[in-house]
Amino acid sequence: MTDRRPTVAGRVALLIRAGLIAGLVIAGLSYPFTALAGMGVKAGTGALENMPEQLTEVPAAQTTYVYAKDGRTLLTMFYEEYRRQVALKDMSPYITQAIVASEDTRFYEHHGVDAKGVARAFVANQQAGGVSQGASTLTMQYVRMALRDSARTPKQALEATEQTASRKLREMRLAIEVEQRLSKQEILQRYLNAAYFGHRAYGIYAASEVFFSKSAKNLTLNEAALLAGLVKAPSAYDPAIKGQSAAALQRRDYVIDQMLKMGSITAAQAAGAKKAKIKLKLSAPPNDCVSVSRKHNDWGFFCDYFKNWWREQPAFGGNVLEREENLRRGGYRVVTSIDPKVQAAAMEHVLDKESRNSPFAHGEVVIQPGTGRVVSMAVNRWYSLQQDDNGKHSDRRQHDLRGNYPNTVNPLLGGGDMAGYQAGSTFKIFTMLAALDAGLPLSTTYYAPERFVSKYITAPGPATCGTHWCPKNSSKSMTGNQTMWSGFGKSVNTYFVQLEQRVGAEKAVAMAEKLGLKWRTAVDKKLASPEHASGWGAFTLGVSDATPVEIANVFATVAAEGSYCEPLPVVSIRTPDGKNATYKGKVIAAPRCHRVFSQDVARAATDAARCPTGYGAARGSCGGWGTSEMVYGTLGRPVAGKSGTTDNNKTAWFSGFTPQLAASAFVADPDNPEHYVGNGRSTISKYTVAQTLRDALKDQPEAKFTPPSDKLVW
Repeated sequence: MTDRRPTVAGRVALLIRAGLIAGLVIAGLSYPFTALAGMGVKAGTGALENMPEQLTEVPAAQTTYVYAKDGRTLLTMFYEEYRRQVALKDMSPYITQAIVASEDTRFYEHHGVDAKGVARAFVANQQAGGVSQGASTLTMQYVRMALRDSARTPKQALEATEQTASRKLREMRLAIEVEQRLSKQEILQRYLNAAYFGHRAYGIYAASEVFFSKSAKNLTLNEAALLAGLVKAPSAYDPAIKGQSAAALQRRDYVIDQMLKMGSITAAQAAGAKKAKIKLKLSAPPNDCVSVSRKHNDWGFFCDYFKNWWREQPAFGGNVLEREENLRRGGYRVVTSIDPKVQAAAMEHVLDKESRNSPFAHGEVVIQPGTGRVVSMAVNRWYSLQQDDNGKHSDRRQHDLRGNYPNTVNPLLGGGDMAGYQAGSTFKIFTMLAALDAGLPLSTTYYAPERFVSKYITAPGPATCGTHWCPKNSSKSMTGNQTMWSGFGKSVNTYFVQLEQRVGAEKAVAMAEKLGLKWRTAVDKKLASPEHASGWGAFTLGVSDATPVEIANVFATVAAEGSYCEPLPVVSIRTPDGKNATYKGKVIAAPRCHRVFSQDVARAATDAARCPTGYGAARGSCGGWGTSEMVYGTLGRPVAGKSGTTDNNKTAWFSGFTPQLAASAFVADPDNPEHYVGNGRSTISKYTVAQTLRDALKDQPEAKFTPPSDKLVW
């Protein structure tokens, strides 16, 4: 049987012949009648035939929600337009009734274009001598929103909203086409999820939250009528603006009267609703990392790390701008790796030792071995752009500047463009790993004099002997034969310079690169280059800059027995349809791990790293003492690690690990590297790591390290 229904173009052509489109154009626009009439029926129909048959609908921008590891605690949101899709069944019936009564009382009768409404508007506007009524149906308005939301250029956005006859014609045709393929309920749902209500709230979900701090399902009659009334002119009827409550009330009552005329509500309901006062409960949904709540402000630095990580992921776009747009428009549900319990413990112990008002930054990063997930990022600062009341800059040459304390948004813990801080003797881990990877056993012995004249050529300076670099130990008690156990436990410089000479400085540099270190300063980049790495003797003493995230992950790799995992701030990323976000067939939030050295190398390094902490090695002698024996005494379970201080105590680090968690803490002045932390702060990182790991692992069973094989012992 032949379908005799007119085509989309046919329906609109009939309206042209009836003279109704001309009326519509005049009704909705200040547009000369002759402009459209001059097109003629044939020309008008031809123009319509050349328009797209279907509306290309691009998913509207949706808000990305970012949660803590528990999946419940909200860190923040990212959005350009605060919006979240909600099904019609999850909206109050009052809002669907109110929007129809307010915007299109004949919605359920027409097929996209309301001929009676066009005629009525035309007559009213002719009598008024101008534009007093429009004739856009809900469907036409939805088409306009869809064209607006799918615009990718300013020109397309202008064409979607400009006041021209061609735009009206296009809307009409597309509205009729939409009505042929979508039900009225589907159109209504899409409309309510796209409409703008003011205050950056797009859609009824956002409007309900912003104006009443409640879900769309729980809107009352008078609340629904108020919101429906805003769609016509959000600014003019905004009840939150001082002096506009009367206009908002008048508009709300108009919508209630329209609902009564349509039979959606009873006279008693209408009277009761109109008596109700406007009671707003405004909320400002957080947006971006600077909006992290005061209660969890310390999470702002982790949020910033997450955001920088996102910007580096090719899965979210071809460049940084595309990835940021995806974050703000993609409607993802992100569960991050930050653990509220561990973060709270870390912040407690960081602030115990250094207040937010100190120019010295004291921070700590905790990472889960085997996954690379960052479970805590704590530092004694407020994450805030408001820096007017910050303390004086610690560099007297910058006396006219404010310091970055207590407020800052600088990425003090890593993940941004800061170079980091010199990590001192922490870098001995790279030399030891390179030596073990080359087959040298833990028992490798060197006589360690107080000062050692190395083979490395260097410019004259404090640590030079003529043309050669000749470092010395921090204590005369280190003089004598040392092994990797005792050399690492006591942090014997002259032992490790000899070990570095044996294995090659370039191998130690390469090991650091394998473990994720990046060279960010011009000096570090030059010295780490293939042309210069073999002569970088001072590398083993930690003269290069590194971030706490990088160093914590180095020790997490040793704890994971040689499996390197990229630092990862997420547990899951789900798209609006609830599916895991993927890239090239892989789940984006999954750990990204690969082996960089053998299990036995990792076990051997761990055995030596037990010596500094006071826990003691399983296969050798630590030489009677270690640099950080309070760590095991505080933690009370198997632990390994390494302290690191630079010349004159410019910075002071400690990195420790158990089989379950690895942590790295530092104290330094980010504003002025020459502002020495001093002897009084040399141990605080050790206590912070020990106390944080103790609290974080309180309810977990004790896990033991596996000793190395004989191959790397003797």
